[in-house]
Amino acid sequence: MQIKETIDGDVVVLALKGNLMGDPETTEFRDKIKGLVRDGFLKVVLDVSKIKWINSSGLGALISALATLNSSGGDMRIANVTDKINSLFMITQLIKVFKSFETIDRAVASFLVDPISGKPTAE
Repeated sequence: MQIKETIDGDVVVLALKGNLMGDPETTEFRDKIKGLVRDGFLKVVLDVSKIKWINSSGLGALISALATLNSSGGDMRIANVTDKINSLFMITQLIKVFKSFETIDRAVASFLVDPISGKPTAE
C-alpha cells in the first residue's frame, strides 16, 4: 500500500492506494497516524478512492486510527468512499462510526464547521 500525504492548513490528507488487508499495510498505516499525532496533526482526512479492498484487519486499522486521533482530541474523515467500501461500512454498521464525504474538499471543510450548530467555527 502507498500513502501520499498532503497538508491543507491544519488538516492532513492521506491518499491511500492499494489494499488494506493486514501486515505490513495496517502497521504502516497505524504508524503513520501515530506519527501525525506525535507531530501535533489531529485532523486527518483519508482519501480511499484508490483502495482496492479492505478486510477485517484493515477495518480494525481504520477504527484504531480514529480512536488514536479521538483520544488525542482530534478526528478523522473519510473521503471518496467507493461503492464497494461503502457497502462494507454499511454491512458492518461502521457507516455510523466514520464521517464520510463525497470529496476531499468537503471532508476538509467539515473540520471548519461546528458539528452541533452547523455554523463555521472561528478557526
